[in-house]
Amino acid sequence: MAAAAVSESWPELELAERERRRELLLTGPGLEERVRAAGGQLPPRLFTLPLLHYLEVSGCGSLRAPGPGLAQGLPQLHSLVLRRNALGPGLSPELGPLPALRVLDLSGNALEALPPGHGLGPAEPPGLPQLQSLNLSGNRLRELPADLARCAPRLQSLNLTGNCLDSFPAELFRPGALPLLSELAAADNCLRELSPDIAHLASLKTLDLSNNQLSEIPAELADCPKLKEINFRGNKLRDKRLEKMVSGCQTRSILEYLRVGGRGGGKGKGRAEGSEKEESRRKRRERKQRREGGDGEDQDVGDAGRLLLRVLHVSENPTPLTVRVSPEVRDVRPYIVGAVVRGMDLQPGNALKRFLTMQTKLHEDLCEKRTAATVATHELRAVRGPLLYCARPPQDLKIIPLGRKEAKAKDLVRQLQLEAEEQRKQKKRQTVSGLHRYLHLLDGNENYPCLVDADGDVISFPPITNSEKTKVKKTTSDLFLEVTSAGSLQICRDVMDALVLKMAEMNKYTFENKEEGSLSDTEADVAAGQLSDPSMSPSAAKDGPSPLVVEQVRVLDLEGSLKVVYPSKADLATAPPHVTVVR
Repeated sequence: MAAAAVSESWPELELAERERRRELLLTGPGLEERVRAAGGQLPPRLFTLPLLHYLEVSGCGSLRAPGPGLAQGLPQLHSLVLRRNALGPGLSPELGPLPALRVLDLSGNALEALPPGHGLGPAEPPGLPQLQSLNLSGNRLRELPADLARCAPRLQSLNLTGNCLDSFPAELFRPGALPLLSELAAADNCLRELSPDIAHLASLKTLDLSNNQLSEIPAELADCPKLKEINFRGNKLRDKRLEKMVSGCQTRSILEYLRVGGRGGGKGKGRAEGSEKEESRRKRRERKQRREGGDGEDQDVGDAGRLLLRVLHVSENPTPLTVRVSPEVRDVRPYIVGAVVRGMDLQPGNALKRFLTMQTKLHEDLCEKRTAATVATHELRAVRGPLLYCARPPQDLKIIPLGRKEAKAKDLVRQLQLEAEEQRKQKKRQTVSGLHRYLHLLDGNENYPCLVDADGDVISFPPITNSEKTKVKKTTSDLFLEVTSAGSLQICRDVMDALVLKMAEMNKYTFENKEEGSLSDTEADVAAGQLSDPSMSPSAAKDGPSPLVVEQVRVLDLEGSLKVVYPSKADLATAPPHVTVVR
């Protein structure tokens, strides 16, 4: 009788056991109640599936602890994803040892500390000997466990963004402690000091310590042999010249400045001279670019280092785009934010590829693999407003997906499911790639969300795909952006902020690095039926990158009442110092 009750409560577990599955995802609206009934823990039955390689339990506000038996019952686990739950303040019992675990994601929980016995696992012998990626972002951690490096000695990526850390444990930077660590992100904390011993991270390539309370950057940082990308924006540095550099200069210039001049807290002549030489070389390159473009005037370096975003208010726009929302999306994916951005330059070199890569990275990180939010970008000229955000039965929703023929949503989802199964068979593993990774987000929905234009065409089917009709090409300069979410309006705003700021950064990079790209990436444009014309580039024949114009888009209900407008005064308010938002 009890076994039957368990099967009824957790049919996913019975199915996984019967089909000897290696991958299991537990999510959805019914999960919270079942976990609450299990005492705020995962059901013990889950830990009797020893073949599991991938386990994800996300978005469950009643999950306070994984529960005993995980380490003993899932010895082959490669990936453990427990994001956006209520884990905390510690982990009891501790997670490890998990000898095969490579990816651990505990982001978006309520963890405050991970002390021995209530943390990730033992240090001797290492509890997570094969762990490569650890995501602890979006918690409440005030300190890191001192034995983290001993517990996970093969760590390659460590994400600590959005916690309450004021320092790193000294053991983290001990010589040889983390020889493979290549990515360290600890933005949006309370860090007051960065130890010179960070130079012992011999494999470090990316370091993000933006928006902390650092006053100095140690000169020893320049001794990291593989460091390619740093971000210290949003810190009040004593060296104001260095503070200005971290807001606008490339990593190589900043590291050279530190290398020549000491600790970045004093005022060394040699440091200044080395930096001046780098600045002089950069000026010469810029003058050469402008001469080749037919303009020989000098440009103020300080202004060139800034990014301009001009917000066009609805009242200033003769033809503002609007989105109307039908009430039926309330039970599916209720939140949407839109914006129009004009002035992007996607023609030179790999600009379009960088834009698409940036969007993918945003989906992976801030959007949490599209579980928190989904971004769609459209060629504005192909968008006919006003737009309608609604929900339709799968058999009634038709779309021309990117790179595919027109299909009903029901048939598209079925086709993607078949492709996913074929992927699993060919690769002999449970994980899949591309759009197939997001099919589970539609589970349990009788209707699917979609964005429809004035012609009645579906231009977006979140979180799966948008339409070939509004595909962004190299010739695209004006875009309509949308962010949708099943979770909250605020995450839509946050993601849109990040997207717009990334686009501004890209436009500046494209302008400053024109000499590295060809006139056009002709293959992409021929496929789109258009060839690039350099004279049509938004930044062609100008002294500097044109400011991006961000036009407000209003979201209304069917009666015309305002639900949200973006960007409002509260949006783009936390733009970094090198970005000027003109409202």
